[in-house]
Amino acid sequence: MKSMRLACVTAVAAAFSLLFCGLNSSASKRKGETGQQVKDAPKFQVVPLWRKPLPDRWITGEVGGTCFDAQDHLFTVNRGNLTPKEQIDGTVSPPIIEFGKNGQVVNSWGNRDVLPAGLHYCTVDYQNNIWIAGNKDAIVQKYSHDGKLLLQIGIKGKFDTSDGTINGAAMNSSHTLLNLPADVAVDPANGDVYVADGYGNRRIVVFDRNGHYLRQWGRQGTVDQEKAGVGGVFLKVVHCVVIGNDGLVYVCDRLGDRIEVFDKMGHFRRNIPVESKTAPLTGMGSAFQVAFSPDPAQKFMYVLDGGDEQVRVMDRATGQQLSSFGRSGFEAGEFSGLHSLAVDSKGDIVTGEAGIASGGGHRVQMFRLVGN
Repeated sequence: MKSMRLACVTAVAAAFSLLFCGLNSSASKRKGETGQQVKDAPKFQVVPLWRKPLPDRWITGEVGGTCFDAQDHLFTVNRGNLTPKEQIDGTVSPPIIEFGKNGQVVNSWGNRDVLPAGLHYCTVDYQNNIWIAGNKDAIVQKYSHDGKLLLQIGIKGKFDTSDGTINGAAMNSSHTLLNLPADVAVDPANGDVYVADGYGNRRIVVFDRNGHYLRQWGRQGTVDQEKAGVGGVFLKVVHCVVIGNDGLVYVCDRLGDRIEVFDKMGHFRRNIPVESKTAPLTGMGSAFQVAFSPDPAQKFMYVLDGGDEQVRVMDRATGQQLSSFGRSGFEAGEFSGLHSLAVDSKGDIVTGEAGIASGGGHRVQMFRLVGN
């Protein structure tokens, strides 16, 4: 009887062991397949105290944009919209702050009466000049590194609308006026200026280095067109524009949850979907901003998903997502109102929060590249 029981136990144990090993093998295989993608992707670690305390009790309000210059100095574009309590406890920071490599303030400048209203993204061009857009105004501006206004495209307060006001119907057609522009990219090959004229209009409009109109593409799209992957239409906000080393133009169709890729003449090439769990529920969209790894091939593309409050690491050539980091929250490495990101020459990423989500963090955070 004992022998029979022992035999049964042994048989059951053997069967369980076989089942367990089989499940473990399948799980290991799945983990290995997924792990291979993660293994090949850059990995980042938050540096909580990178940015040094601001002087003179400065408070930035929403951080509309972040961008690096050729010396890896960070520029932040600060909206200065302080809460009543912040107005008592501190002072409004300058609109533009320059940080050194170690996170200390090295310069600041900007006149809020001259700068675009609704400060949005910033771009540093190949000549180390700073370009700034404003999504509550009708201009983009080019500044020298130390804050001298060099060029303005558009007329402040005069919009490309049916009646020239911010409330008029979008015309999407002017050769001289803009309508709530979100972002700027500058072609290092010839100095052409690509504007994401996208909170009021629905276009990419291109000017020469002196601000003269060259061409444009894009129009308002429908949900059905977006689902069908139609290129050259935008569901609502044209939120970013970036020129890659491959000579292609990457454009954020924010509420279409995709990156649309064009050549410089505006011919559509492909879509890169940015899938989001929360975007369909919140109506915020997912494709906020795009940046690339600093290697010449720009192997990795970093997509800011403002809906899920994450930075997505993607293979630029294939559009495949490899990994992501961040989540909603107020702890170090978490985001509230994630709005902008910039990549320095070492591959480190800095993010800015603009308070799009309720009670936004209004923070700047550094994520150090720690390997891949």
